[in-house]
Order: sequence, then structure tokens, then C-alpha cells
Amino acid sequence: MTQSELIILNFTEIRRRSIKLWNGLPEKYYNWKPDENAMSASEMIRHVLEADYGWNLIINQGDMTNYKTPWENRAFISLNDELEFAEPYRKTFIESIEHFSDKELNEIEIVHPGNGDKKILAKYLLRIGYHESVHAGQFLSYLRAMKIDRPNIWD
Repeated sequence: MTQSELIILNFTEIRRRSIKLWNGLPEKYYNWKPDENAMSASEMIRHVLEADYGWNLIINQGDMTNYKTPWENRAFISLNDELEFAEPYRKTFIESIEHFSDKELNEIEIVHPGNGDKKILAKYLLRIGYHESVHAGQFLSYLRAMKIDRPNIWD
């Protein structure tokens, strides 16, 4: 298995578990948040899904100067609607990763636009997976605070 295949497998497993969590949220709680400074449950779902669009620009060293998300001014209607809208961006992101050779994954340097940190592409991609995993943990705590049964993400 190549490095890109392993990274994609990791992304696929993380997303599968995120979707399992998100499906545990009743629609009436979409706008729930633990405090006024936190993201709502639906904002967190969207944040994770729309990140694929931005990640793809970053790993392909696209221009982030006038970054505009395709989700701008889009209402959050339902989880299924959001997943369907996000699918082409996820597919493009995964296809980008498929095209990187092991050599490229270990030599291309990525500069994160938010903080200027430099990382080797493979390490940057692993941090992307970690980003979604952290939000999965936050989402679990949201469900716990709402007293909603938490889906078993370990099967």
C-alpha cells in the first residue's frame, strides 16, 4: 500500500465515524451550542465538510488570497443535503491525494495560510485528519451535554 493509499484510508475512516456521529443529532438540535462563543452543531458539521475545499487548494498550492467558500450564503437544511453538496469537493480532495507519489508526499513543502507554518505534505495531510478527529471529539461532548445517546463510533 502506498503512503497516499494509507492517508486516504485514514481520511475515509475518520469521515465514516464523523458521519455516524452527525447522524446521531436530531434536527431540532442543529443550532445548539454549549456557549455563545462556540460553533453550533450544524456550524461544526459544515466547518468540517467545507474544509475539504480549502485543504484541496492548500495542498495543490493554490492562491488563497481571495478565498471564497462554495458554502457562502448557503442555508444548512439537513445533514443529508449538506453531505450531498459536499461530496464533489470531498471527491476532488481525495483525488488530489491519490495523485501524489511517495516522493512528493515526503518532499513537497506546504505553507499553511493561516499561520505560515511549513510542513511536509504527508505530515500536513495527517494533521488534516487530526483536525476532523478533534471536531469529532467536540461533537461527542456536544451530544453528551444535550443528553443525547452517542453513536458507537468504534464499530
